[in-house]
Amino acid sequence: MTEKERIAELVAELNQRAKEYYVLDQPSISDAEYDRLYQELVQLEEQFPEFILANSPTKRVGGVVLAGFEKVTHEIPLYSLSDVFSKEALYTFDTRIRKLTSQPFNYICELKIDGLSVSLRYQSGQFILGATRGDGTIGENITENLKTIQNIPLSITNPLNIEVRGEAYMPKQSFINLNEIRENEGQATFANPRNAAAGSLRQLDTKVTAKRNLATFMYQVAGVNIAPTQSETLETLSKLGFSTNHDYQVCESIDEVWAFIEKMAELRHQLPYEIDGIVIKVNQFAVQSEMGFTVKAPRWATAYKFPAEEVETVIESIDWPVGRTGVVTPTANLKPVQIAGTTVARATLHNVDNIKAKDIRLNDTVILYKAGDIIPAISHVLLDKRSADSEPLEIPSLCPVCQSPLIHLNDEVALRCINPMCQAQLKEQLAHFVSRNAMNIAGLGPRVIEQLYQHQLIKDVADLYQLKFDALINLDKIKEKSANNLLNAIEASKNNSVEKLIFGLGIRHIGAKVAKILAEHFGSLEGVMRADYESVAQIDGLGQAIAESLTTYFKNEQVQALIEQLKNCGLNFAYLGKKPASDSKFSGQTIVLTGKLEHYSRNELKSILESLGAQVTGSVSKKTDLVVAGEDAGSKLTKAESLEIPVINEAELLEKLAK
Repeated sequence: MTEKERIAELVAELNQRAKEYYVLDQPSISDAEYDRLYQELVQLEEQFPEFILANSPTKRVGGVVLAGFEKVTHEIPLYSLSDVFSKEALYTFDTRIRKLTSQPFNYICELKIDGLSVSLRYQSGQFILGATRGDGTIGENITENLKTIQNIPLSITNPLNIEVRGEAYMPKQSFINLNEIRENEGQATFANPRNAAAGSLRQLDTKVTAKRNLATFMYQVAGVNIAPTQSETLETLSKLGFSTNHDYQVCESIDEVWAFIEKMAELRHQLPYEIDGIVIKVNQFAVQSEMGFTVKAPRWATAYKFPAEEVETVIESIDWPVGRTGVVTPTANLKPVQIAGTTVARATLHNVDNIKAKDIRLNDTVILYKAGDIIPAISHVLLDKRSADSEPLEIPSLCPVCQSPLIHLNDEVALRCINPMCQAQLKEQLAHFVSRNAMNIAGLGPRVIEQLYQHQLIKDVADLYQLKFDALINLDKIKEKSANNLLNAIEASKNNSVEKLIFGLGIRHIGAKVAKILAEHFGSLEGVMRADYESVAQIDGLGQAIAESLTTYFKNEQVQALIEQLKNCGLNFAYLGKKPASDSKFSGQTIVLTGKLEHYSRNELKSILESLGAQVTGSVSKKTDLVVAGEDAGSKLTKAESLEIPVINEAELLEKLAK
């Protein structure tokens, strides 16, 4: 089998396995086996980029940095729906429907996903364009961001020219995880999953979108009926490879519709995604066509909106817990109340700016809601119930754990403790250090970490490598086998490639991918530590915030002492991954790609050039060595010519590569 054939085989198999996992929820292979096949594909594509396929699953990781979003005109408008908010209004809708037709019909009730409407165009079965709803007539081209969503097929089983519409959303757990990360980084949190999904799909850096773990439910084909009814359309879309929501119901009467609404109002909090109502449609397309549209909305459909759920409670006290990155997140302890199906006794206050903006004080009576039906949050204070002797909340100036001064950086909304040896941070830091994407030390869960601290066996991550069998065997529920397994896992982690260690150190702004870029660029931890601000900031994809965070971190004397301890423990400090070639004519050159390319995408050419030791950047400067200009090259070409930087076309570049 040739490399080209093997790549095609792997793409087909991985796409099928991804469909089983993300669309059908019926995985047929283990995660480890999928990862093995995926890595084989990545390696083959790196060696033979000329064989990369447009529907390769490696396209889903992002990497394209967009200059902006082009406008897209919808050939068939995306209509909005009329809303109803009560049982009476729903029954009025039914009466109106029955006056519009004498044909027999039934209703279909679908969950109203609280996300962002999207439209997907396929040509000969290949995904070619994705757009937002916009104003219904003109949206924005977000194709590259939509490609990162795992349950959007990059190709469909039938070579159709088709436009499919639906909703992109952020699952509840992904929303919680994202806000935790943003709070730890001192960023403002998203108010709800819908805002988070919309913000994610409008990122200019598609790698950011890829990390957000979005998903879709598709429910409509624009301009053509692929089945006689909406319920059959959902089944057909599912067979084509799209994710459709199976929690719909066909109802023969408006009484059945109301019963479904009542049922889902009770069950909505158990769903892994957020819904804000139920969409009710006439199921038969022939009847829909007879009824037609008003100026703004279809006559044959409406949306029942669930009422907002809010409760009144009292703030009894406020805690100031310290997270892994030193961010202090104020949390209100409340008089327990029932909301959205659960008892709530705590609510995040997010940050000091939020407290000041809402003038939140101790013993205030407040209105509580669940942000996105998930995270308890305070809407506002009932000022008429505030006592006359109430005082503004005292904001701490010292870390509640280590008593170090708290700082409020200019670019953050958070209070932060910057003492790297703060005990509150160390516990969280250790949990991060041993996690799968960092040092991957299996067996060191939160319960074991807590015991290690209680028994004073560790005070920082370096102490992990000093643990002995006799100490571990005395911990609760640690037997001989688990103690040996843990020690073996700790020992094995010493041999990790250094990007695992860099990520595990928990440096602000340094995620797993940035850690790998740094390790690959500088070759070792010593190289990263010696790097100055300018040498980090100029690396493509990093920038000033990362450069400042990294250099500040390694200037700290306590950090330097920790690194020395880890070195003495025998940890590998070298990058063990594949390094770019250093002996090619492109090695060390800074190259800019601009304009439309005929034979390769920019990403494909970027990968080829980087494998030959070049640095491919997005902007032209005096440091640029070469510009490759395709058709319609604009300002970058003009700037290159003004700076007298060498410019070649794609054909000339391919000729150089062939040599």
